[in-house]
Amino acid sequence: MLVANWMSKNIITVDEKDSMQDAMKLLKENDIRMLPVMKKGKLVGIVTDRDLKRASASDATTLEIHELLYLLTRIKVKNLMTKEVITVPPDFTVEETALVLQKNKISGAPVVDSRGKLVGTITQTDLFRVLISLTGVAKGGIQFGLQVEDRPGSIKEVADIIRKFGGRMVSILSSYDKVPEGYRRVYIRMRNIERSALQNLKQELESKAGLLYLVDDTENKREIFAEKIGW
Repeated sequence: MLVANWMSKNIITVDEKDSMQDAMKLLKENDIRMLPVMKKGKLVGIVTDRDLKRASASDATTLEIHELLYLLTRIKVKNLMTKEVITVPPDFTVEETALVLQKNKISGAPVVDSRGKLVGTITQTDLFRVLISLTGVAKGGIQFGLQVEDRPGSIKEVADIIRKFGGRMVSILSSYDKVPEGYRRVYIRMRNIERSALQNLKQELESKAGLLYLVDDTENKREIFAEKIGW
């Protein structure tokens, strides 16, 4: 789950001497939201679609179209870019990267190796791909949300029940957020469960854990049980 495995290696960059119009064209043509800014092959800044929109918004209402187009060709990227670039190394985990993006309220970051070389970019879209891959949601199946005791073997107990009903594990995720002390939440996605056996499976799971919800992506059905445990 390292950035190196999920980053975009096809890096679209802009030179600091390029015009605002050049940058806007690159963003549109490549359907991206940020551009690393280079100077003689070295990363010196970053410019985003938000930067470009903000720079042109005030003038757009007062200028004639030919004046605006002229302005876009005259303004250079170096005058708009953010010089203090937040970067991440390729050996960061995707979780660490998500924290960096969240804390700094940014949608993506250049990836720079130990020699200072730009080797890729990682964005929120890439992190969404990670989440989809981790959970296996794209392949359908059933996900149970459970609240279990925080003790050794508690996850194995519910996993064994699912296996007993022929379920094949796709993913198991766990969290301590928003749970009473002494508990944890577990999210198990599975496949190959006969829908006719679901009721019996739910009953057995309830003997070992508190059921939060059941989401059947294949059948597009969902049941919420969280109120039973005060969620």
